[in-house]
Amino acid sequence: MARDGDINEPTREFPDYPTTGSLRDRAEEAPADPTPGAPASGGGAARGLLWVLGAAALAVVVLLGVQATGLLPDFRNPFAKEQTDRSQPPLLKSIRDLSRYVAAEGNFQVVVDVQKDRRNVPDFLLNERTLFVGAGRVEAYVDFTKIADGAVVVSEDGKSAEIKLPAPQLGETDLDMDKSYVFAEERGLINRLNDLVAGDPNRQQQVYKLAEDRITAAARDSGLTARAQENTRKMLEGLLRSLGYEKVTVTYAAP
Repeated sequence: MARDGDINEPTREFPDYPTTGSLRDRAEEAPADPTPGAPASGGGAARGLLWVLGAAALAVVVLLGVQATGLLPDFRNPFAKEQTDRSQPPLLKSIRDLSRYVAAEGNFQVVVDVQKDRRNVPDFLLNERTLFVGAGRVEAYVDFTKIADGAVVVSEDGKSAEIKLPAPQLGETDLDMDKSYVFAEERGLINRLNDLVAGDPNRQQQVYKLAEDRITAAARDSGLTARAQENTRKMLEGLLRSLGYEKVTVTYAAP
């Protein structure tokens, strides 16, 4: 049985329970509002961060708007790539009149495989091999400036005409560099070192020349001149018949 003197004293089983007076005393001892110089609470820090982000976004919008109006100069990358063109203006060397009828054109493609090496020298030291795919075209034409006097004979009744033309010729091979490309290239160690010391910008010229020569040879064997003869004959027959000639004969001189 508990003793009367221990009724109001706290024990381990019954700790001190706050009374109305103790609660009033604790409320009076609570710290007052933070002073103006005291650090802000967590909510105040979040509001400050939102204000900073909003001000930064507003500044970016204003800057973009002013730049769009053209009042500020453009901001450019200081390390951007630049290209300087120091080419000289074109020089006119000659002008000539063309009096030829291009009657046919052939488009060709050739694969050139050229290798330069030395005997008894390993390829990894001294070797130069190029696999080049060349595309070019060749024109077949009739040169009207070579038509001799008396080459056009008209009958007395004006109903027939006979024309003798020079033989068709093949023009120079036009290598199309936009469609030509180096498919593969092998170079030895010495060749690569030589390129670093004294590179040759015209190193591929021989390959281009071989491609042009092979295309020209292919054009000679392709029957391109025969096609040019036929097309020229049809063109002249249609032209002279529209002028009233009923019979038109076109012949060619020996090539």
